[in-house]
Amino acid sequence: MRFASAWLRIAVFYLNLQKLLKTNAMNRQLSLLIICALACALTAKAENYPYRSDCLWVTVPDHADWVYKTGEKARVEVQFYLYGIPRETVVDYSIGGDLLPGDKSGKVTLKNGRAVIDMGTSATPGFRDLRLSTTIGGTTYRHHVKVAFSPERIVPFTKEPADFTDYWRKAVADNQKTPMNYQMEKVDEMCDDVQDTYLVKLQVDRRHWLYGYLLCPKGAQRGACPVVLTPPGAGVKTIKEVTTRTYYQQEGMIRFVTDIHGIRPTLPEKDFDDIRSAFSNYLEMGLDSPDRYYMRHVYLGLVRCIDFLTSLPEWDGRNVAVVGGSQGGALAIITAALDKRVTLCVANHPALSDMAAGSAGLTSGYPHFKAEEGMYSEANLRTMAYYDVVCFARHVACPTFLTWGYNDDTCPPTTSYAVWNTLRCEKESLITPINEHWTSDATNRRQMEWIKARLR
Repeated sequence: MRFASAWLRIAVFYLNLQKLLKTNAMNRQLSLLIICALACALTAKAENYPYRSDCLWVTVPDHADWVYKTGEKARVEVQFYLYGIPRETVVDYSIGGDLLPGDKSGKVTLKNGRAVIDMGTSATPGFRDLRLSTTIGGTTYRHHVKVAFSPERIVPFTKEPADFTDYWRKAVADNQKTPMNYQMEKVDEMCDDVQDTYLVKLQVDRRHWLYGYLLCPKGAQRGACPVVLTPPGAGVKTIKEVTTRTYYQQEGMIRFVTDIHGIRPTLPEKDFDDIRSAFSNYLEMGLDSPDRYYMRHVYLGLVRCIDFLTSLPEWDGRNVAVVGGSQGGALAIITAALDKRVTLCVANHPALSDMAAGSAGLTSGYPHFKAEEGMYSEANLRTMAYYDVVCFARHVACPTFLTWGYNDDTCPPTTSYAVWNTLRCEKESLITPINEHWTSDATNRRQMEWIKARLR
């Protein structure tokens, strides 16, 4: 039964592929080769998509890349399977802008598990989101799919403050007056034949510290290693990725995987629960002043991390990369803008992007501040501009690799495009329309290979 679901997905994919490739013999051969490769991959893992779900939604826009020009109509074929069986069911749908309320709704009856929904068009660059639900046997199943309209023309709402560059130049210079100070201890239980692991407590300024795990290739030689900073995603939590993505260390790179809150990562999870409940709203703390905002010491801490990494005797003296996703993706771009020692930047679906757009009823980035909660006061909006990724993106000079998905409701694709379209540096993108707020292991590995290929 586990394999049946995998083969169902292969069959559905084959039918959709045939629609795209039409009927000539060469295309049929190509599609069969793709199906064989997909069969090997699926049966090797043999799990449902989504993970161990009884149902499977398949949504197929009539443009293969899910991209339309403004004014073009988008049509989406919707398929629904339960236990691998196509269902004749009524699907409720609504259509709206990216993370915005629906402005069109209706119902459609699936015949043999299929129907086509006309999503209409968009007169302005952006995304439209088709939200689906059906109820069978008292259980409601939901799905959604977003399509793009002229996304290369998306521009950010947020305007860069006139003194943005001077503000951050002075902030970094003032913070550099704090002497370099850190404590480092080897963590034997996290060492293996690939890496030596050290827990680092690094001083940011007079009041703040941060923790991180320094992951060094086994037997690293003096002056031999590129360094890679990996700031964290959002939240108050222990440090992840200490025993994963070891391919960086296998390729001779030193990684520094950090927190931003200065909480010792060895604390019991129960303590993290208590701390998390105490200041889970840290992205709102001090938002009425650029000088008091919580993220000020975080952004300055990124530069201090580069200070630390470039002080290591094993650093090769040339290569400094930053890699992160979500909040970590935002912090990667910010680090590259603040510190010209950064030579390569990789970011997945960056958060903290075009945060003020919600004040105008537009799609805003995580953390999705809300007008009804008083978050768009004049003072708050002023501070947001100093901390928004789209303003930092204009100042990134190093080669940058950006990845995002269309179905992401945490860091919506509208804001990722706002960042991408603002970057002026050498840049490369991997757009994965089906992805929500995640990247695959293959994508993460590809990003390391991208860095490796560009080491100086």
